[in-house]
Amino acid sequence: MKRSERLVDMTKFLMERPHKLISLPFFAQRYDAAKSSISEDLAILKHTLASNQDGILETVAGAAGGVRYIPYLGKSHAEEYLSDLASRVEDPSRILPGGFVYLSDVLSNSQDLQQIGKLFATRYAYSNVDVVMTVETKGISLAQSVARYLNVPFVIARKRSKVTEGATVSVNYISSSLDRVSKMELPTRALKKESNVLIVDDFMKGGGTLTGMEQLAHEFDCDVVGICVLCEADFDKDKLVDDYMSLVKINKIDTQKKIILAEPGNFLTETDFSHL
Repeated sequence: MKRSERLVDMTKFLMERPHKLISLPFFAQRYDAAKSSISEDLAILKHTLASNQDGILETVAGAAGGVRYIPYLGKSHAEEYLSDLASRVEDPSRILPGGFVYLSDVLSNSQDLQQIGKLFATRYAYSNVDVVMTVETKGISLAQSVARYLNVPFVIARKRSKVTEGATVSVNYISSSLDRVSKMELPTRALKKESNVLIVDDFMKGGGTLTGMEQLAHEFDCDVVGICVLCEADFDKDKLVDDYMSLVKINKIDTQKKIILAEPGNFLTETDFSHL
């Protein structure tokens, strides 16, 4: 196999298995090539990824070492995408009753989900995440994308359990309107105890749903390593969560004048881009 062919196949192989350590002998056997040639190929790939700010190729020394691809977007890519996303969110036709914003088109767009998944995976690339958690239903596509780039499973908390899921653990939480109590459940088999959990959701107003998921994770003796949302909106009361990350911040929703004012959220200030 020519070097150009090896590089294409190697890139595809690593990107399909993010965060998975692959040994150099595996590649040497796969391409019937010397380890020195494989090392040179990986050096080319590492340089290209770094130049394009599109990921990190991390090498681990030792007998049990190897190489792994870590999805990691550069700051310029993040700024460009979040600026575009915030601009799209400002479309006044997105305004829904109750001060909510229509985001289903973003959550069903494969290109948006890919970018959002990479951004969240960038922020938590070195947080030792074991599982991604969300609540039905709109957060499911987000959680799947994030889990894909972190190479971990994702679990879905439901408002009503299903017979096919067996025994469940449930918690009561205050809904986003902060005026009623709701319940969410998670099957006991879905989450291993003492896991590192990353909570993902599409929209945050008061933060009640996020608090519910945090409480649910603690019922499994798990550690919440992060809370992230696609959009956060200004709220006339104090939010129930303080430590969170958002991609877009909606500063104003005027349902009468049909105005939405949005900007990139705190992702850019809360993310360390120095690993590239």
